[in-house]
Amino acid sequence: MKPIRLVAGMFTVGSWTLMSRILGFLREILLTAYIGPGPVMDAFVAAFRLPNLFRRFFAEGAFNAAFVPMFSKRYEAGEDAQGFAQDAFNLLAFSVLALVGLGMVFMPALVWLTAEGFVGDARFGMTVEFGRIVFPYILFMSLAALFSGVLNATGRFAAAAAAPVLLNIFACSAMIGAAILGQPVIDWLVLVIPVAGVAQLAMVWTAARNAGIRIRPGLPRLSSEMRHMVRVAVPAALAMGVTQVNLVVGQLVASRTENAVSWLFAADRLYQLPLGVVGIAVGVVLLPDLSRRLRAEDSEGARHAFSRAGEFSLFLTLPSTVAFVVMPLPLVSVLFERGATGPEDSAAIALATAIYGLGLPAFVLQKVLQPLFFARENTRAPFHYAVVAMIINAAIAFGLYPVLGWIAPAIAASVAAWAMVLLLMLGARSMGEVAQFDARFRQRIWRILLSTAIMGALLWIALEVFGWTTQLPHWRYLALAGFIALGGVSYFAAAHVTGALRISELRQALRRGR
Repeated sequence: MKPIRLVAGMFTVGSWTLMSRILGFLREILLTAYIGPGPVMDAFVAAFRLPNLFRRFFAEGAFNAAFVPMFSKRYEAGEDAQGFAQDAFNLLAFSVLALVGLGMVFMPALVWLTAEGFVGDARFGMTVEFGRIVFPYILFMSLAALFSGVLNATGRFAAAAAAPVLLNIFACSAMIGAAILGQPVIDWLVLVIPVAGVAQLAMVWTAARNAGIRIRPGLPRLSSEMRHMVRVAVPAALAMGVTQVNLVVGQLVASRTENAVSWLFAADRLYQLPLGVVGIAVGVVLLPDLSRRLRAEDSEGARHAFSRAGEFSLFLTLPSTVAFVVMPLPLVSVLFERGATGPEDSAAIALATAIYGLGLPAFVLQKVLQPLFFARENTRAPFHYAVVAMIINAAIAFGLYPVLGWIAPAIAASVAAWAMVLLLMLGARSMGEVAQFDARFRQRIWRILLSTAIMGALLWIALEVFGWTTQLPHWRYLALAGFIALGGVSYFAAAHVTGALRISELRQALRRGR
């Protein structure tokens, strides 16, 4: 078996995802500056969340969780992987086309289900209008996810990881262009989203063809393989889409408070940066690697890959968590407070960011643990765990709203994420040692925690000594740069001293593809 370069693959995916998230930050900065928290931004957020929600079910969730392990095993064994991908493409295209048609017709019902608080004001009509324009984006992204799965399974990560960058390039260009020309920024932003979807699909379709996998549209064929894939995919839909479902539940609760949907959206985008760079990179690379190793009966290699993915994830995630908890206001103030977004908005977004930050390690660990099940084509167990997590999320969000108000959904999402991790860990115990972190991980995790604590203490002391103010606009940029430099230097220095980071091991892993 030719192994997938695990660490190198994670760096490739992580680097492109980092670029996408940075451009995504620019997109949100422009959105909050040109439009700002209010009815129009609330409507856009609710409308754009609809295709993203269904994308997690049909593409990144259900379909890839079922398709990638099955395709990887056929590719490894030389069992007509291209024919399998062709049948999967036709079935997915037919299913999502039907979904798009239904979504366009029943858009008012979808908006009512996901943002019931909009009913009776201008936000409802705007959300329906925006939703009908952006909803076809799901078709292009679902098909792009299939080609991305093909590329990832063959160890080619760059094109699939780079494709999402196009959405942010198109969106930022549209908003800047509209502002320069004096046109409505929101209209240009909404219209460019499906165009960006076409560009992303074209990019990965071409990359797959260059990799030797040629797929053309055709009529769906429900073969025995496709029926098996559907049986695996259906429970995976909820298991992989639990975070998006929880966000929709949160939106449903927050829609009762003016501007709250916009505040939670901005906070969500902030914590999505490390989640995307680390969590998505790990999940994308680990699933095909585990699938191929299990096919080759390489249990030792599978455990090593699982343990290094967990170690890599927490090493990069825990300092981000501390930064979100210790210094959320400086981050939010510099990123979002300008134009139509004021100090009250920054304070609200910072509070939500700190709470989401507490759940960040759990969101990332889910990406590490779920491939243990999906690589074995076991999607039922994660489905059951996801149901429990969603019940917990809904109970806390609706239960705490009368007491704590709009911030209740953020608390609920973080608690539900940790509940999901606990259930996944308990469920994986029956898989034996291959699903248990190895001795190196158990030694390193305490060193990582100690290094993180040192960084957090120094940041807290610095904030107490120097304070934070938004009264001097230029000063806040320099101050944030100083805090970030202090945090980064102190963390990596502590990691080097405690032994949490071994540069020689990292270089060796990149050279060997492990």
